[in-house]
Amino acid sequence: MSNVLVMGSGGREHAVCYALKKSKRVDKLFCVPGNAGIAEIATCKGISVFDFEGIYEFAKENDVDLIFVTPDDPLAKGAVDFFNARGMRAFGPTAAAAKLESSKAFSKDFMVRHGIPTAKSMIFDSAATALEFLSKTNYPVVIKADGLALGKGVLICADEGEAKKAIDELMIDKAFGEAGSRVLIEEFLSGREVTVMAFIDGKSISLMPSSQDHKRAYDGDKGLNTGGMGAFAPSPYFTDEKKSEFMQKIALPTVRGLIEDGIEYKGVIYFGLMMTKDGIKVIEYNSRLGDPETEAVLPLLNSDIMVIIDACIDGTLDKTDVKWSDKTGFTVVVASGGYPSNVIKGFEIKIGKLNDVILFHAGTAIKDGVLVTSGGRVFELSGVADSLEDARKLVYGQIDKISFKDSRYRTDIGRV
Repeated sequence: MSNVLVMGSGGREHAVCYALKKSKRVDKLFCVPGNAGIAEIATCKGISVFDFEGIYEFAKENDVDLIFVTPDDPLAKGAVDFFNARGMRAFGPTAAAAKLESSKAFSKDFMVRHGIPTAKSMIFDSAATALEFLSKTNYPVVIKADGLALGKGVLICADEGEAKKAIDELMIDKAFGEAGSRVLIEEFLSGREVTVMAFIDGKSISLMPSSQDHKRAYDGDKGLNTGGMGAFAPSPYFTDEKKSEFMQKIALPTVRGLIEDGIEYKGVIYFGLMMTKDGIKVIEYNSRLGDPETEAVLPLLNSDIMVIIDACIDGTLDKTDVKWSDKTGFTVVVASGGYPSNVIKGFEIKIGKLNDVILFHAGTAIKDGVLVTSGGRVFELSGVADSLEDARKLVYGQIDKISFKDSRYRTDIGRV
């Protein structure tokens, strides 16, 4: 039996804690800093995910055997390296491996060198040279901040005016800080977007069910990009034929490329894919579980997640049988009214009786004994059913039991 600590405070972390709570290998469960929902199944402590020393001391005091590093920024800043150097088992990639996500330029170079299909792109270190290129290129284009930008540093620009505005936002106004000091300008890929997450142990890979998320704030894929407004798994468009193409042309070459580059990658790897008329191409890698895809995918896991985590760390994933349900997982985000641009927090939350669904807390807190909103994405309501339509009906049939001032959600998850 192990004592496990999860780092993070969102719906993804609640889903991870939910899975760990069911494990026969887990004794005590901790989360830093956690949220009001996580506190119902784990002991939470208000320590920042960037306070590695504080987390390590708390872990030692509570006989923690393993730390699950969930968010992207701590991974990029070397949380796993820090804990491993002090003799603590940690789940997640090292900073060197997490660079696949933390630097778009690094990951693009990796894909090109290892023959992994992706969009053509150019890298720019100054606004002047980027603008000069944009005056001569064809549209639409995709402009990406090189660094981490909370999932919002990717801008699709229909014309030169929008592209110039994006460069101003990223490189001049520094909307995402130093993440936008360098940008990639890519060709626009059209097709259906699919996510595939996988466990990886440094030399072998085990796929999770494919998923599709919805990034735009409003119905019909309108409004600003968000961290995600809902997701479902598996994607009906990711057929066995597509899965085989993905494995042969993307997943296995990625693993081989990491080995050839001397990068030992252990943890979870996320493939953001576009299924184009010319085949599947990689839009991006992430070095951790996606959000809200995790809230749709993890409820489908039939194996003990702790067995998989141990196999990834110990390099025995190829000897581990990872089983998934053949049902559909479905999740919808209940967000604050102003999300993603103008979030007002602190509204009291009312929750009615929910049946046969899972309520993952994303941005909640307890204030003076009352459950209140504390973030832009407040909840993810998830369900599992035999089909996508049944899962939609299950979740949407109960989502209005969750209420707070100016709450909103997309009504078309799974339909676009």
